[in-house]
Amino acid sequence: MATETDDPCDYGAARARLLDEPGPAGSARRAALAALTDDWLAGLLTAAGAPAGVALVAVGGYGRGELSPRSDLDVLLLHDGPLDPALPERIWYPVWDTGTALDHSVRTPAEARAVAAADLKAQLGLLDARHVAGDPALTASLRSAVLADWRAAAPARLPELRELGRERAERHGELSFLLEPDLKEARGGLRDVVALNAIAATWLADAPRDGLDAAATRLADVRDALHLATGRATERLSLQDQDQVAERLGVLDADTLLRQVYEAARTIAYASDVTWRAVDRVLAARAGRGRRTSRLSFPFTGAGRGAGAVARGAVERRPLAEGVVEQDGEAVLAQGARPAADPVLPLRAAAAAAQNGLTISYSTVRRLASECRPLPVPWPDEAREQLVTLLGAGEACLPVWEALEAEGLITRLLPDWERVRCRPQRNAVHRWTVDRHLVETAVRAAAMTRRVARPDLLLVAALLHDLGKGWPGDHSEAGEVIVRDVAVRMGFDRESVETLAMLVRHHLTLVDTATRRDPDDPATVEAITKVVATLPQLELLHALTEADATATGPAAWSRWRASLVDGLAARAAAQLAGAYPSPAVGRGYPHPGEAAPTAEQERLAVEAARTGGPALSLLAQAEVAAQAGEAGLRREPGLAAGQGRPGGGEPGTEPMGVRLTLAVPDQPGLLGTVAGVLALHRLTVRSAGLRELDPIGAGPVLLLSWTVAAEFGELPEAARLRADLRRALDGSLDVSRRLAERDAAAPRRRGIPTPPPLVAVAPAVASATATVLEVRAHDAPGLLHRIGRALDGAGVRVRTAHVSTLGADAVDSFYLTDDAGRPLTAQRAGEVAAAVRAALG
Repeated sequence: MATETDDPCDYGAARARLLDEPGPAGSARRAALAALTDDWLAGLLTAAGAPAGVALVAVGGYGRGELSPRSDLDVLLLHDGPLDPALPERIWYPVWDTGTALDHSVRTPAEARAVAAADLKAQLGLLDARHVAGDPALTASLRSAVLADWRAAAPARLPELRELGRERAERHGELSFLLEPDLKEARGGLRDVVALNAIAATWLADAPRDGLDAAATRLADVRDALHLATGRATERLSLQDQDQVAERLGVLDADTLLRQVYEAARTIAYASDVTWRAVDRVLAARAGRGRRTSRLSFPFTGAGRGAGAVARGAVERRPLAEGVVEQDGEAVLAQGARPAADPVLPLRAAAAAAQNGLTISYSTVRRLASECRPLPVPWPDEAREQLVTLLGAGEACLPVWEALEAEGLITRLLPDWERVRCRPQRNAVHRWTVDRHLVETAVRAAAMTRRVARPDLLLVAALLHDLGKGWPGDHSEAGEVIVRDVAVRMGFDRESVETLAMLVRHHLTLVDTATRRDPDDPATVEAITKVVATLPQLELLHALTEADATATGPAAWSRWRASLVDGLAARAAAQLAGAYPSPAVGRGYPHPGEAAPTAEQERLAVEAARTGGPALSLLAQAEVAAQAGEAGLRREPGLAAGQGRPGGGEPGTEPMGVRLTLAVPDQPGLLGTVAGVLALHRLTVRSAGLRELDPIGAGPVLLLSWTVAAEFGELPEAARLRADLRRALDGSLDVSRRLAERDAAAPRRRGIPTPPPLVAVAPAVASATATVLEVRAHDAPGLLHRIGRALDGAGVRVRTAHVSTLGADAVDSFYLTDDAGRPLTAQRAGEVAAAVRAALG
């Protein structure tokens, strides 16, 4: 290091050696450059003849000792009284002579504080003030005063700081997704690290520190290499500079460089989100709006196609799902949650948070990541349903997904995700990295779930359709291989696996064919019908095509492309319309009238016919499976009827559930009444079926088979459920009134946007003996009860029904007849559909 550091030539030569010769890099080099500059400026201050009561103070990045090769020198000449006007020039001119960019000011401590009070950016710079030379007491006094001012004014200044961050994000975008990112100003960049340090200085909140320093260091290292490669003080990592920067950093290639930049930016952006939520809670509490927390008790133990839980007491700690509650605007674990025994808990918490427009608290995600075991293979049904529910939340899924990904939970669930995570797409059409594009596609698909009979397959295909981009060759072909394996691990049945594989393999086929082939050529339509075999598959491919394109970027979808794709899909649909399949087909539910009743169902039907009253049975899922001949399942001792888990498995590997079978002589309103009772007991209806039997020739008996589970807590006692069902059927329990009273007492809270319900009459080819009414809607408390009441009020008979809940979506079909057992007329069917539509709002 130069001994005469007041000599510009010596400083310039020493600086050049430090930057050009092999030696320390990264943080060490930035610190060495700051120390070299300190010595030089100290010499300049001495040479200028500075009197007592004067100090040279470094601020901003220079104050933090993070001096990049082409960074400005932010310097404050601090003095406590009259100052020779020529003194500053004797310091600044030698700096200018070297060509170094200089941001300078001359102020008293009072003036510096006044400027900081008026200018937030100036105050942020002073928070990093560091003494360089002169009177150290003067610098120390200013630092203490500035920190005290900042802490006192924090409630007013922090919202201003947040607004500055929002404005930067709007101007510069998100660093995690840009092909030419601004390393400093974009969201997730170095400026956000400064903001996080400023928040920590208020003592009100602090950022999660795991990985944050390493992320900031990585971005600073890339900026240093960028400065050296270009010879300019630039913050934008342009395409033409990325190869040089990668080479200077010893990184494999430009794509690897961008992935490292994106990973660092996501760490910083997530830390910012967590910190600002903490700030909001603290400021709300200081304003008197904070809420204490307490444990709650509940009159029922579950919720689902029933009703939401109502918090009791003066505090709000509202249940969301089994093991998950809402507290202070975030989803957190319930006090009795056992992550180590419940591998589905991360997905359940994520789905509950997203469906309620919340995110998961930082401490909760950390605990889930550290304590939860990996999911068994294949996944339990509940895990698959919860993933679909999470994706079906649309935009509300994004912050929850980011929280899971920040703690490594996504790659734990989907190991193939690692290959596409933070992977750039060097195509001007694409707006996002590969992984974010997949999630964005699922978000777009969530708005299209009413268009398809299998919303679960649409959402999962959207999430997985580009997984092949992490492998060599055609990504559609590679993706087909990957998705078969992933879908099997998720527990999808064979037909669903084949459908998912087709969607991934051909997710570009519809748009490519529509835009490149003659629409009037019969071979064009045949190219599509060779790929999709059924109308439901065509619906899925059509919706996935649109979701994929709209999630890519504005240039990938237009009215012209949309019209071509819609036209080709319509012509293909016309060719496939020879047979209209039931939405239930492919989910393991029998087509109406096809499956013979089981011995238990016949026994109940005979009992109901002979007694003229209801006959019912409650079996745990384990008992249902055992009756079906599945090995290794047993009834757990000590559980009430209808409560159990697969024997020999770990607790939490399957949802506790029950199969309810009810036989009752035909009577009006049966479906809605039973659904209402289940809603009162806060039970989630996963599937249901209704059919007619006449076991002894004495008249029709309706047989209802339900699969239900408690949303949180344990299942209700079997005896109480039986009693309430009998009371509801004989009219002594007014289910609708009870539900209305409970809903009125429940606290109102925000919801998330969902597609409107779709109620449609299927084409006549769907059934020769009944009118098929299809209902696709967002699952909600009492949904099936409202549908059943509307059908009863319309005066039609529900001959058979198939009800299924796929994630957060209900996909139901009802086979309706008039009193004489005939299909409804077209006008009558339209009136019934309108009544159901009105009941769903």
